[in-house]
Amino acid sequence: MNVLHFINAFFSDSAHWKGYDGIPTRLSEHIQYSLTALAIAAAIGLPLGLLTGHTGRGGNTVAFIATAGRALPSFGLLVLMFVLLGLGLTPVMIPLVVLAVPPILVTTYEAVRSVDPSPVDAARGMGMAEPRILFQVELPVALPLILSGLRSAAIQIVSTATIAAYVSLGGLGRYIVDGLYQRNYEKVVGGATLVAVLALLTLGLFGAVARFTVSPGVRRSAP
Repeated sequence: MNVLHFINAFFSDSAHWKGYDGIPTRLSEHIQYSLTALAIAAAIGLPLGLLTGHTGRGGNTVAFIATAGRALPSFGLLVLMFVLLGLGLTPVMIPLVVLAVPPILVTTYEAVRSVDPSPVDAARGMGMAEPRILFQVELPVALPLILSGLRSAAIQIVSTATIAAYVSLGGLGRYIVDGLYQRNYEKVVGGATLVAVLALLTLGLFGAVARFTVSPGVRRSAP
């Protein structure tokens, strides 16, 4: 039986579309975990990235955080948090947030640092306050790169949120974990397919957001 047969069998089974283990329920849980982790990571990474990028201070700290965050294995951190904190959503959120902060932080920092200094110097010469320079001069130009960092973090979270199933939570990872345990490869392939589709939809969503939030002039000049 090939992969396409497994996919067709999984999605054509009406039992997979209803109940607590149905696709709508598991998809909703997965999206909820992903959005929560992304919101927390953005609340940490964006302000730090904007501040360090604007002031030019803390570059070494940003690099250290990025390296440390990327070096930590998500599954290993999940197991450690589960041992320390027990069952619940917190042990899942911690590794997802640790995974997502580095791309948001580093990309935001680099985006602000790469803004042409000429308009920034002109704004300072006109007497603009530093917060206004950051949000009215630097941020609009840096926005495409900042969104790319958020997009990268979101896709990583969506792909990794399957680990929630390993600590008895829901989400699309339930199909993969339960399918492996039951030797039900139809369920494994179906769950993996749903995660891949959700990641692609996330990619498309950020593309649409960029089209509506980034000014055409900045979009044309972006690499």
